[in-house]
Amino acid sequence: MDIAGWRRKLDRLDRKLVRMLNQRARAAQEIGRLKARTALPIYEPRREQAVFENVLCANRGPFPDHELKRVFEQIIGVMRRLQRREILVRRKAQRRRK
Repeated sequence: MDIAGWRRKLDRLDRKLVRMLNQRARAAQEIGRLKARTALPIYEPRREQAVFENVLCANRGPFPDHELKRVFEQIIGVMRRLQRREILVRRKAQRRRK
């Protein structure tokens, strides 16, 4: 395959990553809604550690583990912010109903 072919492949993979990240974001929002109802904390260090262990066990390279963990730290940070936003939206809605 030439460079143009590899770039087309990367473009397809990037679009797939975007779809998957959005699926993950929707799942995180749902978890945020559940956390809002049950008063669970947004930040759960044990759960985050479990996520890291899960993705690192699945890694078969060539992506280095330490770099993959950095990527997932960023992803988790974004998901945490989505959950916070869900909780704030829910609290505002509850206040308006009162």
